[in-house]
Amino acid sequence: MTQADDFDTVLEIRARAVEQLLGQLLEERLEPGEIARPTRLLQAMRHGVLNGGKRLRPFLVLESAALLGADEMASLRVAAAVECVHCYSLIHDDLPAMDDDDLRRGQPTVHKAFDEATAILAGDSLLTLAFDIVADEATTLAADRRAALVLALARAAGIGGMAGGQALDLEAGRARPDETGIITLQAMKTGALIRFACEAGAIIAGAPAADRERLAEFGSAIGLAFQLADDLLDLTSDAATMGKATGKDEAAGKATLVGLYGADWARKQLKGLVAQAHELLKPYGSDAATLKSAASFVAARRR
Repeated sequence: MTQADDFDTVLEIRARAVEQLLGQLLEERLEPGEIARPTRLLQAMRHGVLNGGKRLRPFLVLESAALLGADEMASLRVAAAVECVHCYSLIHDDLPAMDDDDLRRGQPTVHKAFDEATAILAGDSLLTLAFDIVADEATTLAADRRAALVLALARAAGIGGMAGGQALDLEAGRARPDETGIITLQAMKTGALIRFACEAGAIIAGAPAADRERLAEFGSAIGLAFQLADDLLDLTSDAATMGKATGKDEAAGKATLVGLYGADWARKQLKGLVAQAHELLKPYGSDAATLKSAASFVAARRR
């Protein structure tokens, strides 16, 4: 078995654990303080979350936490919360008012499988559920760590992070940004949540500030690599492989770094970002082998 096979196996095991927990969190059973869980809304939330996917962001939470010896069950709950935020963003991004997609992970998007209003509410509910999961005492961390996670996740997901990045992306359809603008947009829309996923391990573990900063920098590097790889795939792959529409950036006239500088430049940049990510993990030695493989996986992915 190759190192790549080993990584794929670990990624799949982590994904199954996260999906199992998400399934439990999205059951009909009420939590204390809830009045009812409307059936159609719950079904839409499950459709948007329990539909496969690599679960890369929760994987990064789990591996960064394991690197620093954090509690496994608490880490799994934080990982599930991050996936709720990610899937909320996908549901909303797919809406006609945003990126207008009919296909996600090879299945109809939530607004196609249900309706637009239900999709909006499903996204809203998943975003809210993420903070519910982290704040709940079932996430067995000290209250100050749970509060730190809530704050960091809110900053990554909100106006100065993912949601703000989506706003900039919409503006970019009207006025093409320059290189600095593209980097800012992508660092927010895609990179902020990936950065948080890596940083979260240090927060969960109560690690020193230096570890938190180092893992956050690692997350920033692979977040940019993820977006570069995604832009390459949008240009070179097809819907059958990707499980979603491709070629949309070029058709919409959106500015990307790949569009500015070309595919060869992007591949060279990806190599540099992987090297940077690996260098950041050097102090952890062989314990960081899986995270190093994650950086390589992000840059070389085919879907």
